[in-house]
Amino acid sequence: MLNSTATLRPAGLSGKSFNFSLSNEQKLSPQSFEEWRNFIYNLCGIYFKDNKKYLLESRLQKRIKYLNLANFDEYLQYLKTNPKKEQEKEQLYEAITINETYFFRNKPQLDALITNVIPDLLEKKSSSLHKIKIWSAASSSGEEAYSIAMMIDEMILPKYPRLKVEIIGTDINYTVIENARKAVFKEYSIRNTPPVYLKKYFKKDGVNYILNDKIKNMVSFKVLNLYDDRAISIMTKSDVIFCANVLIYFDTDSKIKVVNNLYKNLNPEGYLFIGYSETLHGISKAFKLTSFPKTIGYKKG
Repeated sequence: MLNSTATLRPAGLSGKSFNFSLSNEQKLSPQSFEEWRNFIYNLCGIYFKDNKKYLLESRLQKRIKYLNLANFDEYLQYLKTNPKKEQEKEQLYEAITINETYFFRNKPQLDALITNVIPDLLEKKSSSLHKIKIWSAASSSGEEAYSIAMMIDEMILPKYPRLKVEIIGTDINYTVIENARKAVFKEYSIRNTPPVYLKKYFKKDGVNYILNDKIKNMVSFKVLNLYDDRAISIMTKSDVIFCANVLIYFDTDSKIKVVNNLYKNLNPEGYLFIGYSETLHGISKAFKLTSFPKTIGYKKG
């Protein structure tokens, strides 16, 4: 535990001490901010605008303090040359992204999936190919993917008992993917869950809500960077992709790249759902805007 002022001895810099005052936070110089912005952009496509400099500073400072480093420049060097740089990049991703999520967060989109999208997809598939794949492309700790699984189990599988459903959740953040696989949640995550689902699919254990194995086994999770063309190119194709509140992190060029990756992964006439505050206007003309009750989506031509 550090006091408000502490003398730190960074790893790998024996004999050097730094008086690092936590009450007087360091600031990124214009040059250092540009270096950090380019480094993060090249790693994962996330772009910090000038007015987000303070946000980047606060996120990086947490890691600098944890590692007992002296300043931003030393942390950047750590990420480039330290033997543990790959592990630390996972921590960096966690520091600079927001993992705000809960079950049934975008309910109108989920309703559209169950009522409109899946029946439409099955109508177009031959009876021998009754299999659909749904990809939660920014799954965080799994609430979206598991919400989809519960709704499919409750409302689709009784009507289509032969249907094979593959649901995959991906995220750039290793920690949240590990949490998703555990399928243990706090009350905050289940606050919007309909009582019928809460009773049927969860077991309360103290302050935790444990998802049952049936739903847990319907979903698989993996770490994936949406900016990684090759990693996405080798994934099996999806019928539906949910990618909400991801594009807000990117500049126009990165948005184009990520959306193009999603487009390539979709099967013909597959569907894409993005966040309510996001749009493909000026990003891609390859999708057809599709209206549903209370929401919209995008369809691959």
